[in-house]
Amino acid sequence: MSLSQFIQSNRSDIISEWENFASSLSPASGMTTLQLKDHIEQILRFIAADLEAEQSPTEQFDKSRGLGDPTPAPDTAAEIHGSLRHDDGYDIMQMVSEYRALRASIIKLWTRQNRSLSDKDMADLIRFNESIDQALAESVVTFSLKVDQSKDLLLGILGHDIRSPLATIQMSAELLKRTSAPNERNLILLNQIESSTARVHSIVTDLLDLAKARLGSGIPLIRGPMSLSDLCRGIVDETRIQHSDRSIVLDAEPDVSGNWDAVRLGQVLSNLLGNAMQYGAEGSPVTLKLAVDAKTATVTVHNAGDPIPRTHLERIFESFTRAPGTDDGPVHGAQNLGLGLFISREIVNAHGGTISAISDYLIGTTFKVTLPRG
Repeated sequence: MSLSQFIQSNRSDIISEWENFASSLSPASGMTTLQLKDHIEQILRFIAADLEAEQSPTEQFDKSRGLGDPTPAPDTAAEIHGSLRHDDGYDIMQMVSEYRALRASIIKLWTRQNRSLSDKDMADLIRFNESIDQALAESVVTFSLKVDQSKDLLLGILGHDIRSPLATIQMSAELLKRTSAPNERNLILLNQIESSTARVHSIVTDLLDLAKARLGSGIPLIRGPMSLSDLCRGIVDETRIQHSDRSIVLDAEPDVSGNWDAVRLGQVLSNLLGNAMQYGAEGSPVTLKLAVDAKTATVTVHNAGDPIPRTHLERIFESFTRAPGTDDGPVHGAQNLGLGLFISREIVNAHGGTISAISDYLIGTTFKVTLPRG
Protein backbone atom coordinates (compact mmCIF):
# COMPACT_ATOMS: atom_id res chain seq x y z
CA MET A 1 0.00 0.00 0.00
CA SER A 2 1.40 3.41 -0.97
CA LEU A 3 1.86 6.03 1.72
CA SER A 4 -0.92 8.17 0.22
CA GLN A 5 -3.35 5.25 0.27
CA PHE A 6 -2.29 4.39 3.80
CA ILE A 7 -3.01 7.91 5.06
CA GLN A 8 -6.44 7.99 3.43
CA SER A 9 -7.37 4.52 4.72
CA ASN A 10 -6.14 5.07 8.28
CA ARG A 11 -7.15 8.65 9.00
CA SER A 12 -9.20 7.67 12.05
CA ASP A 13 -6.26 5.93 13.75
CA ILE A 14 -3.87 8.76 12.86
CA ILE A 15 -6.27 11.42 14.12
CA SER A 16 -6.89 9.50 17.34
CA GLU A 17 -3.16 9.23 18.05
CA TRP A 18 -2.57 12.92 17.27
CA GLU A 19 -5.53 13.97 19.41
CA ASN A 20 -4.20 12.00 22.38
CA PHE A 21 -0.80 13.64 22.01
CA ALA A 22 -2.25 17.15 21.60
CA SER A 23 -4.37 16.80 24.74
CA SER A 24 -1.26 15.87 26.72
CA LEU A 25 0.31 19.28 26.00
CA SER A 26 -2.05 20.97 28.48
CA PRO A 27 -2.50 24.38 26.86
CA ALA A 28 -4.28 27.21 28.64
CA SER A 29 -7.48 26.21 26.85
CA GLY A 30 -7.89 23.52 24.24
CA MET A 31 -9.61 23.21 20.88
CA THR A 32 -12.84 21.33 20.89
CA THR A 33 -12.62 17.75 19.64
CA LEU A 34 -14.63 18.71 16.55
CA GLN A 35 -12.28 21.61 15.68
CA LEU A 36 -9.21 19.47 16.22
CA LYS A 37 -10.42 16.56 14.11
CA ASP A 38 -11.64 18.87 11.36
CA HIS A 39 -8.25 20.54 10.86
CA ILE A 40 -6.24 17.35 11.16
CA GLU A 41 -8.56 15.79 8.59
CA GLN A 42 -7.90 18.65 6.16
CA ILE A 43 -4.15 18.59 6.73
CA LEU A 44 -4.05 14.84 6.11
CA ARG A 45 -6.08 15.28 2.92
CA PHE A 46 -3.55 17.89 1.75
CA ILE A 47 -0.62 15.56 2.48
CA ALA A 48 -2.23 12.63 0.67
CA ALA A 49 -3.13 14.76 -2.34
CA ASP A 50 0.37 16.25 -2.43
CA LEU A 51 1.89 12.76 -2.50
CA GLU A 52 -0.21 11.85 -5.54
CA ALA A 53 0.41 15.08 -7.47
CA GLU A 54 2.91 15.14 -10.32
CA GLN A 55 6.16 16.83 -9.39
CA SER A 56 9.13 17.59 -11.62
CA PRO A 57 12.72 17.28 -10.35
CA THR A 58 12.96 21.10 -10.35
CA GLU A 59 9.77 21.44 -8.30
CA GLN A 60 11.02 18.85 -5.83
CA PHE A 61 14.39 20.62 -5.55
CA ASP A 62 12.69 23.97 -4.86
CA LYS A 63 10.24 22.47 -2.40
CA SER A 64 13.00 20.74 -0.44
CA ARG A 65 14.49 24.19 0.15
CA GLY A 66 11.24 25.86 1.14
CA LEU A 67 10.71 27.36 -2.30
CA GLY A 68 7.42 25.72 -3.16
CA ASP A 69 4.33 27.37 -4.61
CA PRO A 70 4.90 31.15 -4.22
CA THR A 71 1.15 31.82 -4.22
CA PRO A 72 -0.40 29.33 -1.79
CA ALA A 73 -4.15 29.30 -1.33
CA PRO A 74 -5.32 31.63 1.44
CA ASP A 75 -6.50 30.22 4.75
CA THR A 76 -5.20 26.69 4.35
CA ALA A 77 -6.00 24.16 7.04
CA ALA A 78 -2.45 24.48 8.38
CA GLU A 79 -2.73 28.27 8.54
CA ILE A 80 -6.06 28.09 10.36
CA HIS A 81 -4.58 25.49 12.69
CA GLY A 82 -1.66 27.81 13.55
CA SER A 83 -4.03 30.71 14.20
CA LEU A 84 -6.33 28.71 16.46
CA ARG A 85 -3.46 27.12 18.33
CA HIS A 86 -2.28 30.61 19.22
CA ASP A 87 -5.77 31.65 20.31
CA ASP A 88 -6.16 28.50 22.42
CA GLY A 89 -3.03 29.17 24.47
CA TYR A 90 -0.50 26.78 22.94
CA ASP A 91 3.06 28.01 22.58
CA ILE A 92 4.88 27.56 19.30
CA MET A 93 6.98 24.62 20.52
CA GLN A 94 3.84 22.73 21.52
CA MET A 95 2.42 23.26 18.04
CA VAL A 96 5.68 22.12 16.42
CA SER A 97 5.59 19.06 18.67
CA GLU A 98 2.19 18.16 17.23
CA TYR A 99 3.65 17.98 13.74
CA ARG A 100 6.62 15.98 14.98
CA ALA A 101 4.19 13.54 16.59
CA LEU A 102 2.12 13.37 13.40
CA ARG A 103 5.19 12.65 11.31
CA ALA A 104 6.43 9.98 13.71
CA SER A 105 3.07 8.25 14.14
CA ILE A 106 2.35 8.01 10.39
CA ILE A 107 5.81 6.65 9.60
CA LYS A 108 5.60 4.19 12.50
CA LEU A 109 2.18 2.87 11.50
CA TRP A 110 3.04 2.70 7.79
CA THR A 111 6.40 0.98 8.18
CA ARG A 112 4.86 -1.48 10.63
CA GLN A 113 2.50 -2.50 7.83
CA ASN A 114 5.16 -2.28 5.06
CA ARG A 115 8.08 -4.26 6.39
CA SER A 116 10.23 -3.64 3.31
CA LEU A 117 10.29 -0.33 1.44
CA SER A 118 10.73 -0.10 -2.32
CA ASP A 119 12.39 2.76 -4.16
CA LYS A 120 8.96 4.26 -4.77
CA ASP A 121 8.18 3.98 -1.07
CA MET A 122 11.37 5.86 -0.26
CA ALA A 123 10.45 8.57 -2.77
CA ASP A 124 6.99 8.80 -1.16
CA LEU A 125 8.63 9.11 2.25
CA ILE A 126 10.76 12.03 1.06
CA ARG A 127 7.72 13.78 -0.39
CA PHE A 128 5.76 13.06 2.78
CA ASN A 129 8.40 14.85 4.86
CA GLU A 130 8.32 17.78 2.46
CA SER A 131 4.53 18.00 2.78
CA ILE A 132 4.69 17.89 6.57
CA ASP A 133 7.35 20.63 6.50
CA GLN A 134 5.17 22.77 4.23
CA ALA A 135 2.14 22.41 6.51
CA LEU A 136 4.31 23.13 9.55
CA ALA A 137 5.76 26.25 7.88
CA GLU A 138 2.28 27.57 7.12
CA SER A 139 1.18 27.00 10.73
CA VAL A 140 4.34 28.60 12.15
CA VAL A 141 4.06 31.68 9.93
CA THR A 142 0.44 32.24 10.90
CA PHE A 143 1.17 31.56 14.58
CA SER A 144 4.06 34.04 14.53
CA LEU A 145 1.93 36.71 12.86
CA LYS A 146 -0.68 36.29 15.56
CA VAL A 147 2.00 36.64 18.25
CA ASP A 148 3.26 39.88 16.65
CA GLN A 149 -0.28 41.24 16.35
CA SER A 150 -0.96 40.46 20.00
CA LYS A 151 2.23 42.18 21.13
CA ASP A 152 1.53 45.26 19.05
CA LEU A 153 -2.06 45.42 20.24
CA LEU A 154 -0.83 45.21 23.84
CA LEU A 155 1.62 48.04 23.19
CA GLY A 156 -1.11 50.16 21.69
CA ILE A 157 -3.54 49.56 24.57
CA LEU A 158 -0.81 50.09 27.16
CA GLY A 159 0.36 53.32 25.59
CA HIS A 160 -3.18 54.67 25.21
CA ASP A 161 -4.20 53.85 28.78
CA ILE A 162 -1.05 55.36 30.32
CA ARG A 163 -1.54 58.74 28.67
CA SER A 164 -4.50 59.81 30.82
CA PRO A 165 -2.88 59.35 34.24
CA LEU A 166 0.32 60.92 32.91
CA ALA A 167 -1.59 64.00 31.84
CA THR A 168 -3.20 64.19 35.28
CA ILE A 169 0.19 63.99 37.03
CA GLN A 170 1.67 66.68 34.80
CA MET A 171 -1.29 69.05 35.21
CA SER A 172 -1.29 68.51 38.99
CA ALA A 173 2.39 69.43 39.22
CA GLU A 174 1.85 72.57 37.11
CA LEU A 175 -1.19 73.55 39.18
CA LEU A 176 0.70 73.17 42.47
CA LYS A 177 3.48 75.42 41.17
CA ARG A 178 0.98 78.10 40.11
CA THR A 179 -1.44 78.09 43.07
CA SER A 180 1.01 77.71 45.94
CA ALA A 181 4.37 79.06 47.02
CA PRO A 182 6.44 75.89 47.30
CA ASN A 183 9.69 76.04 49.18
CA GLU A 184 12.94 75.32 47.38
CA ARG A 185 12.90 71.59 48.14
CA ASN A 186 9.29 71.11 46.99
CA LEU A 187 9.94 73.17 43.87
CA ILE A 188 12.80 70.84 42.96
CA LEU A 189 10.49 67.86 43.46
CA LEU A 190 7.73 69.42 41.33
CA ASN A 191 10.20 70.16 38.55
CA GLN A 192 11.42 66.57 38.75
CA ILE A 193 7.83 65.29 38.48
CA GLU A 194 7.30 67.42 35.36
CA SER A 195 10.59 66.28 33.82
CA SER A 196 9.97 62.59 34.53
CA THR A 197 6.39 62.81 33.30
CA ALA A 198 7.56 64.39 30.04
CA ARG A 199 10.08 61.60 29.58
CA VAL A 200 7.52 58.85 30.18
CA HIS A 201 5.09 60.64 27.84
CA SER A 202 7.77 60.58 25.14
CA ILE A 203 8.29 56.84 25.66
CA VAL A 204 4.53 56.20 25.51
CA THR A 205 4.27 58.22 22.29
CA ASP A 206 7.05 56.14 20.75
CA LEU A 207 5.36 52.91 21.81
CA LEU A 208 2.12 54.04 20.18
CA ASP A 209 3.98 54.98 17.00
CA LEU A 210 5.69 51.58 17.04
CA ALA A 211 2.36 49.80 17.39
CA LYS A 212 0.83 51.81 14.53
CA ALA A 213 3.79 51.09 12.27
CA ARG A 214 3.89 47.38 13.10
CA LEU A 215 0.12 46.96 12.73
CA GLY A 216 0.34 48.27 9.18
CA SER A 217 -1.47 51.59 9.60
CA GLY A 218 1.79 53.52 9.34
CA ILE A 219 2.80 56.74 11.07
CA PRO A 220 -0.06 59.25 10.61
CA LEU A 221 0.86 62.62 9.05
CA ILE A 222 -0.82 66.02 9.17
CA ARG A 223 0.76 67.83 6.24
CA GLY A 224 0.76 71.56 5.73
CA PRO A 225 2.93 74.37 4.38
CA MET A 226 5.93 74.83 6.64
CA SER A 227 9.47 76.16 6.79
CA LEU A 228 12.02 73.43 7.31
CA SER A 229 14.63 76.13 7.93
CA ASP A 230 12.66 77.50 10.88
CA LEU A 231 12.09 73.99 12.21
CA CYS A 232 15.82 73.20 12.09
CA ARG A 233 16.62 76.42 13.95
CA GLY A 234 13.99 75.70 16.59
CA ILE A 235 15.12 72.11 17.23
CA VAL A 236 18.78 73.20 17.40
CA ASP A 237 17.88 75.90 19.96
CA GLU A 238 15.99 73.34 22.08
CA THR A 239 18.92 70.92 21.94
CA ARG A 240 21.37 73.65 22.93
CA ILE A 241 19.32 74.34 26.05
CA GLN A 242 19.32 70.63 26.95
CA HIS A 243 23.06 70.29 26.23
CA SER A 244 24.50 73.67 27.16
CA ASP A 245 28.00 72.23 27.42
CA ARG A 246 28.04 70.97 23.82
CA SER A 247 28.68 72.78 20.56
CA ILE A 248 26.06 72.54 17.79
CA VAL A 249 26.75 74.04 14.38
CA LEU A 250 23.75 74.91 12.19
CA ASP A 251 24.37 75.32 8.46
CA ALA A 252 20.94 75.82 6.88
CA GLU A 253 19.58 77.36 3.73
CA PRO A 254 17.54 80.40 4.85
CA ASP A 255 14.15 79.57 3.35
CA VAL A 256 13.45 75.90 2.66
CA SER A 257 9.70 75.35 2.54
CA GLY A 258 7.49 72.41 1.65
CA ASN A 259 4.28 70.55 2.40
CA TRP A 260 5.30 68.38 5.33
CA ASP A 261 4.21 67.43 8.86
CA ALA A 262 6.09 69.88 11.08
CA VAL A 263 5.48 67.99 14.33
CA ARG A 264 6.64 64.67 12.92
CA LEU A 265 9.73 66.13 11.22
CA GLY A 266 10.56 67.88 14.48
CA GLN A 267 10.46 64.44 16.07
CA VAL A 268 12.94 63.17 13.46
CA LEU A 269 15.36 66.08 13.93
CA SER A 270 15.14 65.83 17.71
CA ASN A 271 15.87 62.09 17.55
CA LEU A 272 18.86 62.57 15.26
CA LEU A 273 20.36 65.41 17.29
CA GLY A 274 19.73 63.56 20.55
CA ASN A 275 21.40 60.49 19.09
CA ALA A 276 24.42 62.58 18.03
CA MET A 277 24.67 64.11 21.50
CA GLN A 278 24.49 60.75 23.20
CA TYR A 279 27.01 58.90 21.07
CA GLY A 280 29.21 61.68 19.65
CA ALA A 281 32.60 62.67 21.07
CA GLU A 282 32.03 65.22 23.84
CA GLY A 283 34.78 67.59 22.72
CA SER A 284 33.63 67.77 19.11
CA PRO A 285 30.75 69.78 17.65
CA VAL A 286 27.61 68.25 16.19
CA THR A 287 26.64 69.68 12.80
CA LEU A 288 23.15 69.94 11.32
CA LYS A 289 23.12 70.95 7.67
CA LEU A 290 20.07 71.75 5.53
CA ALA A 291 20.45 71.89 1.75
CA VAL A 292 17.90 72.12 -1.04
CA ASP A 293 17.52 71.66 -4.77
CA ALA A 294 14.58 71.86 -7.17
CA LYS A 295 13.00 68.58 -6.06
CA THR A 296 14.33 67.64 -2.61
CA ALA A 297 15.41 68.98 0.75
CA THR A 298 18.26 67.22 2.52
CA VAL A 299 19.12 67.30 6.22
CA THR A 300 22.34 65.78 7.52
CA VAL A 301 23.37 65.39 11.16
CA HIS A 302 27.05 64.65 11.76
CA ASN A 303 29.05 63.84 14.87
CA ALA A 304 32.61 62.74 15.47
CA GLY A 305 33.49 59.80 17.70
CA ASP A 306 33.69 56.04 17.61
CA PRO A 307 32.05 54.64 14.48
CA ILE A 308 29.01 52.40 14.52
CA PRO A 309 30.10 48.79 13.81
CA ARG A 310 29.16 47.64 10.32
CA THR A 311 27.01 44.76 11.58
CA HIS A 312 25.05 47.15 13.77
CA LEU A 313 24.81 49.82 11.08
CA GLU A 314 22.90 47.38 8.85
CA ARG A 315 20.05 47.20 11.36
CA ILE A 316 20.31 50.62 13.01
CA PHE A 317 16.80 51.60 11.90
CA GLU A 318 15.13 48.47 13.30
CA SER A 319 12.98 48.72 16.41
CA PHE A 320 14.54 48.12 19.84
CA THR A 321 18.06 48.57 18.44
CA ARG A 322 20.68 50.59 20.30
CA ALA A 323 24.34 51.18 19.72
CA PRO A 324 26.46 48.43 21.33
CA GLY A 325 28.35 49.10 24.52
CA THR A 326 26.03 51.86 25.75
CA ASP A 327 23.96 50.01 28.34
CA ASP A 328 25.64 51.83 31.20
CA GLY A 329 25.75 55.24 29.57
CA PRO A 330 23.28 58.10 29.90
CA VAL A 331 19.96 57.53 28.27
CA HIS A 332 17.63 60.36 27.36
CA GLY A 333 13.97 60.15 26.46
CA ALA A 334 12.83 57.32 24.24
CA GLN A 335 16.34 56.27 23.30
CA ASN A 336 16.45 53.81 26.17
CA LEU A 337 14.03 51.67 24.17
CA GLY A 338 15.93 51.93 20.90
CA LEU A 339 12.86 53.27 19.07
CA GLY A 340 14.04 56.72 18.01
CA LEU A 341 15.70 55.79 14.74
CA PHE A 342 13.01 53.25 13.85
CA ILE A 343 10.27 55.84 14.28
CA SER A 344 12.36 58.42 12.39
CA ARG A 345 12.59 56.02 9.46
CA GLU A 346 8.83 55.42 9.52
CA ILE A 347 8.12 59.17 9.55
CA VAL A 348 10.53 59.83 6.68
CA ASN A 349 9.08 56.90 4.70
CA ALA A 350 5.58 58.23 5.25
CA HIS A 351 6.73 61.50 3.64
CA GLY A 352 8.03 59.55 0.63
CA GLY A 353 11.64 60.28 1.62
CA THR A 354 14.70 58.28 2.58
CA ILE A 355 16.96 58.09 5.62
CA SER A 356 20.42 56.52 5.77
CA ALA A 357 23.57 56.44 7.88
CA ILE A 358 27.29 56.14 7.22
CA SER A 359 29.96 55.75 9.85
CA ASP A 360 33.72 55.18 9.96
CA TYR A 361 36.83 56.27 11.87
CA LEU A 362 37.77 59.02 9.41
CA ILE A 363 34.50 60.90 8.95
CA GLY A 364 32.57 59.96 12.09
CA THR A 365 28.84 59.30 11.81
CA THR A 366 26.39 61.05 9.48
CA PHE A 367 22.64 60.55 9.23
CA LYS A 368 21.03 61.82 6.03
CA VAL A 369 17.34 62.56 5.48
CA THR A 370 16.05 63.37 2.00
CA LEU A 371 12.50 64.69 1.55
CA PRO A 372 10.59 65.39 -1.67
CA ARG A 373 9.39 68.99 -1.87
CA GLY A 374 6.03 68.10 -3.42
